[in-house]
Amino acid sequence: MKKTSILKLNILILAPAFSAGLIFFGCGFFNRVPSGVDINGIEVGGKSRKQAVALVREEIEEELKQKKLTVTGNKQIYSFTYPEISYKDDLQNIVKSVKKGGSYTANVCYYLNGLNETVDIICNNESFEKVEPYAIFNSNGAPFTYCAGSDGRTADKNKLINDINSSLSGGFEEVRVNVKTVKRQTDLRQIRYDTRKLSTYVTYFDGGNETRSHNIRLAAEKINGSILKSGETFSFNGTVGERTAERGFQSAKIIEKGEFVEGIGGGVCQVSTTLYNAALLCGCEICEYHPHSLSVSYVPPSFDAMVSGNYFDLKFKNVTTTTLYIRARMGKNFVAFDIYGRGDGNEYAYESEVTGTIPAPEEVTEDSALVKDGRDGTESVGYLTVKRKGLVIKRKLIRRDKYAPIKKIVLSSDTAEEEVDKNETAQ
Repeated sequence: MKKTSILKLNILILAPAFSAGLIFFGCGFFNRVPSGVDINGIEVGGKSRKQAVALVREEIEEELKQKKLTVTGNKQIYSFTYPEISYKDDLQNIVKSVKKGGSYTANVCYYLNGLNETVDIICNNESFEKVEPYAIFNSNGAPFTYCAGSDGRTADKNKLINDINSSLSGGFEEVRVNVKTVKRQTDLRQIRYDTRKLSTYVTYFDGGNETRSHNIRLAAEKINGSILKSGETFSFNGTVGERTAERGFQSAKIIEKGEFVEGIGGGVCQVSTTLYNAALLCGCEICEYHPHSLSVSYVPPSFDAMVSGNYFDLKFKNVTTTTLYIRARMGKNFVAFDIYGRGDGNEYAYESEVTGTIPAPEEVTEDSALVKDGRDGTESVGYLTVKRKGLVIKRKLIRRDKYAPIKKIVLSSDTAEEEVDKNETAQ
């Protein structure tokens, strides 16, 4: 092969390699920072751009490690340092545009990582809900325990975010959590007014009658502490439940078919009657009541309320705008109901009026063992008087009743004479 041809071949082979070398050298040369350049006072001339950026950031991070952001709250002090506090810079742009011998300062922007979430945690910790005044209803002892409540506090999230950002943009000044008081809307005096005593009704019984007294006490205990919200209806049977021996009720006198006879739960009607009157006198709407077939001694005519089984109930509705609270009180010979609430602003009183009598029928017997006293029946009406500020605004008829007489059984005159003769002979 001729020398000329070999030379040409070598040139062809070496040319690409030479070109690549020039390109590599050029890239390396142009990726370096010109001589005499400093950024943030750090000499970076001759360094690669990547090296220059890393060198300056190392210094920035060392300075940041000496800084601390303090957020002071009422409950706690919160402190944040690197790497919770991070930063952004424009170093990449600077190293691309630096000139030989130039001096440059990077723009550094500090920020708190997870700022929104962190501020939420601080604000939740520094805030608390207001507690309005309230009353606790007690079944025993004082009727109510009153609590004054407390004002709330809420932290200003937006201001805290702005203040943190301002601190990080400046000299890392202390940041205080700004809070405002959330005032209670209700006064404790209003709570006391809403739980004042609206009515009381008391009836008396023979404390020596142990089984009847037991039944009265048991039924009253089941009602004691009842709470009736606005619009709700109270059911005596639903609250007291069935009067059975299995549920603790005992045998005592009850009225059945116009007669006083023994029966489980005797005396419970006195409880329903007492509650009926307490409900009537506090402005409740009586939804269901039933008179006894015979008049009873513990209330005036037309103000009794009999209950029996599941069919005869006492029901009344809370038509006020606030809750009613029912308390039962028991003594050796009395049962009482007190009802508390705001009421409707009216005062209530009842009037019983006997409008007639029903003579007791008389039956003659020759068996002295069957002799018994009778009792005339009664016709009566009941009125409810409504007053406001001492003035009568309404007097309305609320019921008419007829109470049956009790038959009188007397000994025949002949038998009576024979009894007298026997007694005289015996003497």
